[in-house]
Amino acid sequence: MSKIILVTGASSGFGRLTAEALAKAGNTVYASMRGTTGKNAKVVEDIAAFSKANSADLRTVELDVQSQDSADAAVAKIIADAGRLDVVVHNAGHMMFGPAEAFTAEQLAQQYDVNVLGTQRVNRAALPQMRGQKQGLLVWVSSSSSAGGTPPYLAPYFAAKAAMDSLAVLYSRELARWGIETSIIVPGAFTKGTNHFANAGAPADTARLAEYEAGPYAGFGEQVQKAFAEIVPDDADVGEVADAIVDVVAAPFGTRPFRVHVDPAQDGANVGFSVLDRLRAEMLHRVGLSDLLTPAKLA
Repeated sequence: MSKIILVTGASSGFGRLTAEALAKAGNTVYASMRGTTGKNAKVVEDIAAFSKANSADLRTVELDVQSQDSADAAVAKIIADAGRLDVVVHNAGHMMFGPAEAFTAEQLAQQYDVNVLGTQRVNRAALPQMRGQKQGLLVWVSSSSSAGGTPPYLAPYFAAKAAMDSLAVLYSRELARWGIETSIIVPGAFTKGTNHFANAGAPADTARLAEYEAGPYAGFGEQVQKAFAEIVPDDADVGEVADAIVDVVAAPFGTRPFRVHVDPAQDGANVGFSVLDRLRAEMLHRVGLSDLLTPAKLA
């Protein structure tokens, strides 16, 4: 059955690929982004052209995850248009690259605001509808860094992704009795096919950054990017992340995996998360709350 889907941060990268793949699979997809009449107006035109060329129902909607009013308005528009909301893909995020000390506290707060609080705003907008339907699916785009290899100079991004992953896990427990499912997609390092590094934020404290560049970490940023680019296979396809999300959405209720790893570099996150998730599940069994591990079939 075709589903009504909201994808956040869908102007480029994982979000854009995912929105297109879900629409081609026969779903009605709302690709959300900021600046639909401004900086992303060309993206809106391109998405409309894609939809027409592929006979797909791919639409755009204005949504700034840093604004609760914007999230509320976007979800309200979707419900007014379609009458329901079946899936939310939490993809919106931003990367920062550089020595942690050179970022200001305000920069880390902004990173957290986009990558973590953004999901909270969208959930607060979307979940009343899903709980009323007694069914729904949240798909969270996490990062292998939360339980696998963590290259330096990405501390603000990795810290925010770890927080988002923890939030996703706890939400899954609190939504299971409402019949709402959770799947966490865990991409590894993809150095091609996205604009993460090209658009990454830089430290605001340039004097502190210069101290690192003049000291024992001179050229370290380039060293990190080169080292990790070399362990990513040449045939690594960023589209595999979108394909994984399509498969999760298409799966029948009750069969969707809690985590899906898409990691061409094999940084060990699948091992780390398997241990973490097992320990968390065992604790729920011990305290008599094991029903929270399986979404209730209410609809």
